[in-house]
Amino acid sequence: MKKWFMIPIAISLLLAITYPTYAISNRAVHWGFTKGKNEQQADAGKEYDELLKKHHAVYKGNPQDKILYLTFDNGYENGYTEAILDVLKKEKVPATFFVTGHYLKSQPNLVKRMVKEGHIIGNHSWSHPDMTQISDEKIREELRKVKEETARITKQKEMHYLRPPRGILSERTMEIANQEGYTHVLWSLAFLDWRINQQKGWKYSYDNIMAQVHPGAIMLLHTVSRDNAEALEKSIKDLKGRGYRFESLDYFMMKEKVKSPLPGS
Repeated sequence: MKKWFMIPIAISLLLAITYPTYAISNRAVHWGFTKGKNEQQADAGKEYDELLKKHHAVYKGNPQDKILYLTFDNGYENGYTEAILDVLKKEKVPATFFVTGHYLKSQPNLVKRMVKEGHIIGNHSWSHPDMTQISDEKIREELRKVKEETARITKQKEMHYLRPPRGILSERTMEIANQEGYTHVLWSLAFLDWRINQQKGWKYSYDNIMAQVHPGAIMLLHTVSRDNAEALEKSIKDLKGRGYRFESLDYFMMKEKVKSPLPGS
């Protein structure tokens, strides 16, 4: 009788020890930061900085280098990506496009063009879930399907950059991504540009970009935005006029010497 009595107590003690650890590792973080201004860098704070450093994640580069890293999130097509690609080609600006499964399935020709013109395809998950709410196995599946479909329709066989859907992440999701060979790429410049029914004109996009820009900025824009498409060329030209230049995420990783999350490296 005494042994049976002790079993529930032992289970309770085990849960008390292990559950807090799991809860901490899976605590959802909604990415955010204090915006940059007057060309001073955005700041996510010590806690977030340490979390990202632990998992080799990035959101901004060297504050001394007037280098910008342009990235786009592509969940679906709204008719503006072709114009954006035209501007990038004209201005010789590299970009990274974080795509979903829906985008790969519905816009293979645009994805092919991105790669053909020297841009990088990043992983934005297959179905855009909150990854902190799905299993380890499901996370791996979400990442694998995007990588495989990208490789099938383009010449990009490898995929190293991940942008978590909705900007939600946790220690657990970051660890799994690292195991799969991914670097989390967050951002230090963004604004409400994805609401397609609340577009405010090209100047809204332009003003937000110019107000927040800073050395080392990883810029997040959405291609569904008409404002972004119409403001992009002037924004790029004026940023170049301020002494900035644009580089790719591959350059970022080399320049910043970010430790690779690839297994065994």
